[in-house]
Amino acid sequence: LADVDTVVFDKTGTLTMGVPQLVSLEALPPAARPVALALAQGSGHPLSLALAQALLEAGTLAAPLRDLREVPGSGIAGSWQGREVRLGRADWLGAEHGDARMSASWLSLGQGAPIRLEFSDRLRPGAADCVTQLLARGRRVLLLSGDAAPVVQDLADRLGIAEWRASVSPLDKAAAVRDLGAAGCHVLMVGDGLNDTAALTEAHVSISPSSALDAARSASDIVLMGSDLSPVAEALLVARRARSRIKENFAISLGYNVIAVPFAIAGLATPLMAALAMSLSSISVTLNALRLR
Repeated sequence: LADVDTVVFDKTGTLTMGVPQLVSLEALPPAARPVALALAQGSGHPLSLALAQALLEAGTLAAPLRDLREVPGSGIAGSWQGREVRLGRADWLGAEHGDARMSASWLSLGQGAPIRLEFSDRLRPGAADCVTQLLARGRRVLLLSGDAAPVVQDLADRLGIAEWRASVSPLDKAAAVRDLGAAGCHVLMVGDGLNDTAALTEAHVSISPSSALDAARSASDIVLMGSDLSPVAEALLVARRARSRIKENFAISLGYNVIAVPFAIAGLATPLMAALAMSLSSISVTLNALRLR
């Protein structure tokens, strides 16, 4: 952590809480809702979970789908009445992103235009403070997300992140982190989802919030307890200060030895003097380390 100079954030579930709410249920025709529910229940993506919850609360029953399969970074598909149905990203369904600044998912019933479903989300506590602290301390901050450009740009503008990329696939996200490392950057990756696992393993060091999927937590070096993101910036600061204290303690120990060893070799050090010298050395490095508090 002490060497980190570049921090890469995922968006949904990392900088935001990842608990979106469907705000466009009326856009979904009643006949399409059972299919949408069946697809949403087959995915662990936050937007799918929010869609499933909204449809269940509306009294919807899931349609019987076959060959249900999830495509990481794209969405989920299945077979219904002999047609392939899909729920996921706009480009995967051949839809236009549009200029909307809200997170969205699209539903395709195998015929007709895909249906846009909009969701609202809120910032994770401490996200704004974390980004502000990182930028103030000279770290480079990037936002990589699979969401549409208007949504990602809106969040980046709110947090003051100048470098961002939208519609990034899991492989592209991992490649971006790998390229940063190859360029000499020491990258911290912060992510929470299945789409982030490859990027988390490529980073110099990685952090996941406690709400992350098991796969993301397993791929991370550190799991952040609690929902607040501000400890990420604090951890980098503490890591650099801890390394400085370690170097100082080595210098203190070396100084004691440079002074005490010649006395011992000359036979001028009594057992009491040696005990006092060792005790003072231990007390000095301990007190110096406690300055981190």
